Order: sequence, then C-alpha cells, then structure tokens
Amino acid sequence: MTERTQSGTQPVFAVPDPAIFTPVTIDPELCIGCDLCVFVCQADLFLPNEVKGGPPTVVYGGECWFEGSCVDYCPVPGAITLNALLFNRVRWKEAPR
Repeated sequence: MTERTQSGTQPVFAVPDPAIFTPVTIDPELCIGCDLCVFVCQADLFLPNEVKGGPPTVVYGGECWFEGSCVDYCPVPGAITLNALLFNRVRWKEAPR
C-alpha cells in the first residue's frame, strides 16, 4: 500500500495479524473489489487492495465480531464467507417425542 504525503508517495506496510482462526474468507475469483466490506466492517478487519478491483486484505482477523455485515452487504453471493467459531456452530437435533 502507499500513502500520499506532501513530499510524494511513501510505502506503508501493513502486516496481517496472525489469528489462530480465520474468521472471514474472501474468494478472489468472485470478489469484484467494490470494497463495501471495508466500509461496513465495524471491527475494521479489512484494508482495500492496492490494485483496483482486487479483493481486500484481511489484516486483523482476530478482531472479528462475527456479526456478518460484510457478508450481508456484499453484492456477489458467496464472495465472502463468515467462518463461525467452533463453539458457536450448533448441531440441532430433533427432540425425542
């Protein structure tokens, strides 16, 4: 990424936070690079891609709140997948009658 300053353009380095769990998966084949997910994410997980039309970078995965606005606002179904934490995945069973 680059940052514009009065003296010109300087590189800015963003090092992704290595989370134990990947909360969001972006399919680069489906993503159109609209960056809506970048703007609606309440936890600021994403940074826009330097290349126009490229998928955003998930930088702070460990900060995810799992509320799903990135998935809801994405105009391409299936481009963003929210991976629920293991203990939040519920396997419902029919109650015995």
